[in-house]
Amino acid sequence: MDREEIKTILPHREPMLLVDEVYLNDDGSSTGYYDVRGDEFFLQGHFPGNPIVPGVIQCEMMAQSACIMFADKMKQEKCIPVYTGLDKVKFRGMIKPGDRIKIDTKLLRAMHPMYVLHGELSVEGKRCMSGDFSFVITTENGGE
Repeated sequence: MDREEIKTILPHREPMLLVDEVYLNDDGSSTGYYDVRGDEFFLQGHFPGNPIVPGVIQCEMMAQSACIMFADKMKQEKCIPVYTGLDKVKFRGMIKPGDRIKIDTKLLRAMHPMYVLHGELSVEGKRCMSGDFSFVITTENGGE
């Protein structure tokens, strides 16, 4: 699934759409990819002369890459995913311009409208970040 197809699921748009491709795996998990170009807004001041992808952006990439697992729920009118928590997040390596990030996510628990997942970001097979996250699928006005 490319960016245009992802936009049919996620309400995010540029510059906050932070996944280029995403695929549903046979086991129900998802794998997403993002190519760090170097001109992203979040690299402009983080850090001048030595840009690295901020941890908070990596967490957002992790959550967005899970979108394909929830396509049926997300395609309902005016549904949005809202973070409810992060747990056990660890950063192990810097992600820089030119890197192709692989983002793997799997569902741990589902209690609609809340979901708990685990995700990992890697570059060239080296894990850069991992953690658990939770979110709810709600409507724009805050209801189910």
